[in-house]
Amino acid sequence: GTPAAESWDIKQAAKVLDEDHYGVEKIKERILEYMAVRQRSQSLRSPILCFVGPPGVGKTSLGKSIARALGRKFVRLSLGGIHDEAEIRGHRRTYIGAMPGRILQQMKVAGARNPVFMLDEIDKVGADWRGDPSSALLEVLDPEQNKDFSDHYLEVPYDLSQVLFITTGNVVDTIIPPLRDRMEVIRLPGYTEDEKMHIAQQFLVPRQLREHGLTEENLELPEAALRVLIREYTHEAGVRNLEREIANIARKIPRRIAEGETEKVIVRPEDLFAYLGPSRFEFGVAELEDQVGAATGVAVNEYGGDVMTVEAIAMQGRGEFALTGQIGKVMEESARAAVSYARAHAL
Repeated sequence: GTPAAESWDIKQAAKVLDEDHYGVEKIKERILEYMAVRQRSQSLRSPILCFVGPPGVGKTSLGKSIARALGRKFVRLSLGGIHDEAEIRGHRRTYIGAMPGRILQQMKVAGARNPVFMLDEIDKVGADWRGDPSSALLEVLDPEQNKDFSDHYLEVPYDLSQVLFITTGNVVDTIIPPLRDRMEVIRLPGYTEDEKMHIAQQFLVPRQLREHGLTEENLELPEAALRVLIREYTHEAGVRNLEREIANIARKIPRRIAEGETEKVIVRPEDLFAYLGPSRFEFGVAELEDQVGAATGVAVNEYGGDVMTVEAIAMQGRGEFALTGQIGKVMEESARAAVSYARAHAL
């Protein structure tokens, strides 16, 4: 294919990125910088970006927005569970049922030589006796080599140097170091409660209203109800489950309107039980009064932070200490440090 005409309007690109995504300023800045430099130098190599973050923070949809902002075609390839190197490089023509690799198949779908090409779940690529796809990706994602990408089926070099590759993953630890070194890793942290609130009001609720044939005249979700949804019905870094719960509420409204019950429903916090059942999570609040044998601990995980009560009890025995519950190594070290401190200062 030939290169698709690109858009160089930086203000319009910024507007597109802001329309589709809230926050992620670092990624927006990086794309706008790339556009500004590309205006001045056509020889600039496309960056190879790697978006790393927990599920539901918008890594894949961000790729689509970047393509829209740049005026390029968008193609996506999920690498999760790929074990065969031939999936990337293709099969030699001597094999029955031979075909080009997935990279060239998606380039054919794009119909242009400069699409935004998203490689999803790069941290979940496996290796077995059929080869290591991660090693095959080294050639694809190396700006020095990908202008002469070799596909076993095609048997002639193919130029991938004009493609803007974006990879995504939940963690970087499982990506092999040579592959990780070729990419510019940009981390997307989980959203705070206030960010989730803004995303719900500006993006999720309007989208679910459209998808269920409703308007703001039919369904209203006040801020107080959304906050309870975020705190007590979801526990995540992204907003995927939050949108699912909003959809569960929106689904019930058309039936009520069709049965002539009402024309407008205002869902208040106390109404959520009727729509979604009992709350699923306890929102972290520390005890108001100190209790003997219990302390408030702060936990951090991929979903954000939480407050929990840590209980301890002294028993007669040989001075050994036991931990219960599904605790990680960091929590175990914290507990041992606390016991050491108590023993050092108890005498």
